[in-house]
Amino acid sequence: MSKPILKLQTTTLWDYPSQHYKRSMEPESKFPGATPAYVIWNLLMRFTKPNDLIIDPMCGSGTTMDVARELKRRVIGYDISPVRKDIFRADARKTPLENEKADFVFIDPPYSDHIHYSDSDDCIGKLSALKDGYYKAMQSVINEIYRIMRFERFMAVYVSDSYEKDKPFMPIGFRLFSMLCDIFTPVDIITVARHNSTLLRNNWHRAAAQHNYFLRGFNYLFIMYKTKMQDKKQEIPDRRDIKEKEKQVREYNIKKS
Repeated sequence: MSKPILKLQTTTLWDYPSQHYKRSMEPESKFPGATPAYVIWNLLMRFTKPNDLIIDPMCGSGTTMDVARELKRRVIGYDISPVRKDIFRADARKTPLENEKADFVFIDPPYSDHIHYSDSDDCIGKLSALKDGYYKAMQSVINEIYRIMRFERFMAVYVSDSYEKDKPFMPIGFRLFSMLCDIFTPVDIITVARHNSTLLRNNWHRAAAQHNYFLRGFNYLFIMYKTKMQDKKQEIPDRRDIKEKEKQVREYNIKKS
C-alpha cells in the first residue's frame, strides 16, 4: 500500500490508509491500538515548535517519541508496561514530572477492557467503560496532564467509543470530552477514519448486519488548550515556528497553468 504524502491536514476529517509514514516507525511486533504516525505529525506541526518538550504518558509502542525526535522536539514517553528501553515505567495517573514543564501532551488511552493492553494489574485498560472506575481513572490522568503542562500550551486525546455485542453502547468520547472541557479550552474535534484489520473481515460486517450494531469506523481527536484566564476566553495563539509554517503554507500554493 502506498503511503500518503506528509502534508498539513486542513479539514476536521483525517483519513490515512497507512498507519505509519516510515517503515522504521512500525513496531517490531503488532501493538494493540497503535496511534497513526500521521496524526502525531500533524499535531506537532500545528501546535509545537522545535525544541519543545513533548510528553506521552501512555506511550505504547513509542510512535509519539519517534515522530517528535524526527521533528527535532524533545520528548519523554511513559507507560505502565514499557515495550522499549527508552520509555519510562510510570502510571499516567502519577506522571513523574514537575509542574508546568510540558509544551504539548498527547494520550491515546485504552477504550475500555475488551482489548489486552498489558499484564499490569494497574492498567486502565483492565477497567470497563461501563463502570465509573474507568472514568475516575481517566479524570486522574486528565488532572495530571493539566498539572504538568505549561500555560498557553496544547494537548490532544485520541480515543474511540466502544461497543461489545450484548452490552450497552459506551460513548467514551463524549464523556471524556466533557471532562476535558471542565479544565481546558476546546480548540477543535477531529474525526480520524479507522483502517484496522477488523474492518477488513467480512465476517465482522456480516455479524454487525445480522445483529443490528455498528463497527467503530472512526476515532475522535480532541485538541485542547491550557489558558491562564479563568473564563477560558483567551484567544488561541499560533505557536508554530515561522519557517515550518511557511513551508506548510507553500504546500498549498496554487500552481499557475
